[in-house]
Amino acid sequence: MRKYFEFDKLGTNYRRETIAGITTFLAMAYILAVNPYMLSGADLPPELKANYPEFGAVFTATALAAAIGTLVMAFVGRLPIAQAPGMGLNAFFTYTVVLTMGIPWQQALAGVFLSCSIFLLLSLTGIREAIVNSIPQGLKHAVSAGIGLFIAFIGLKNAGIIVDNPATFVSLGHLTIKEGMKPEEIVAVKNALLAVFGLILTAVLMSRKVNAAIFIGMLTTAIVGMIFGLVSLPEKIVSMPPSLAPTFGAAFQYLGDFSALFSMKMLIVVFTFLFVDFFDATGTLLGVASQAGLLKDGKLPRAGSALASDAIAGMAGAVLGTSTTTSYIESAAGVAAGGRTGFASVVTGALFLLSLFFSPVLAVVTPAVTAPALIIVGVLMASHMANIAWSEMEEAFPAFLTILMMPLTYSIASGIAAGFIVYPITQLMKGKGREVHPVMYALFFVFLAYFIWLRE
Repeated sequence: MRKYFEFDKLGTNYRRETIAGITTFLAMAYILAVNPYMLSGADLPPELKANYPEFGAVFTATALAAAIGTLVMAFVGRLPIAQAPGMGLNAFFTYTVVLTMGIPWQQALAGVFLSCSIFLLLSLTGIREAIVNSIPQGLKHAVSAGIGLFIAFIGLKNAGIIVDNPATFVSLGHLTIKEGMKPEEIVAVKNALLAVFGLILTAVLMSRKVNAAIFIGMLTTAIVGMIFGLVSLPEKIVSMPPSLAPTFGAAFQYLGDFSALFSMKMLIVVFTFLFVDFFDATGTLLGVASQAGLLKDGKLPRAGSALASDAIAGMAGAVLGTSTTTSYIESAAGVAAGGRTGFASVVTGALFLLSLFFSPVLAVVTPAVTAPALIIVGVLMASHMANIAWSEMEEAFPAFLTILMMPLTYSIASGIAAGFIVYPITQLMKGKGREVHPVMYALFFVFLAYFIWLRE
């Protein structure tokens, strides 16, 4: 094991790698609660929940997908990078694909499987680099930032901090108890305040560089909620994992239905899954590897294997019943704790398998408990705005539209479409038409068709 993971070459040992693996798990353990909550449509009205997979099955799929993906990365990529269903992609799956487009969740899983299959083919060829180079840096950062705002908006809405308003569309919810309020309104205020408490606590922990800040923030918020009677106590701590039967293999119901899978609507869905995962995975791998000092001449050793591991994890997750599984930037916490090899990922993957037996604890997961995690992740993703050339209007305007349209239209796909349509136009008007990659012109017409025919 020491030889395979090159302990001596990288100057590490079992103790350091084990601590790193545990640190990474704690930093991203929140996904075990947040992903099932989002994919099962737990925050939606009861009449809509029938259109979403079961909470328990998604929990099992989430834990297994994270374990499989992380272990594949450990032994194939040999990197201290863990994987799990990606934030942003689960929001796109739930709120855009199923809720807005009306696509059955089984068909959406088929789209995830197809996008990850394409990702695998691209990772094993030189096409990946060509595609990366065809998309402007500003739009890449805008997509990440826009998803961040979208996720944060979902968190604020779920917590009742932001509510609907017939005059202004949205407004600030009630954060104080007033005379004459109904019992359910008082409970809503208390839950909103609990979410505010969790948000402030998590932000403080993050500012103090606590590695498991998001996880600790959720745990503390849940405990405080129990004390004040806002969160139910779990009936037990340990049990057998919930059945995977409701979601396992559901994607295959549509993989043979070519008329449904290759319709224009589904092609947009597949492209969005692929686009977001493609650049998120590439950026995460390079970022974490750079922090670990693993880059050689600015390049990642075994990059093809690492990206292939990401794609395989996504395919496995789709079969199990979850949205796209991808590399997690929280792996940087493990690297900061000393992780340098894939053995750290072995430890993280083993902990995800162990977590399968603690599903009863998820009874403490409420909108007030998950909201701080969503908002903080949104903050981290919104930091990409700093890398956009705001002083150049031909770059800034498409990026701004991409970022703004995601939360306002409640659709990641609409935000990407808006930016990709406007970008070639602003470049042409600036006299930079020849600098735009042909792929961007092709995408211009694809997304134009999306707005004309699919947004009816």
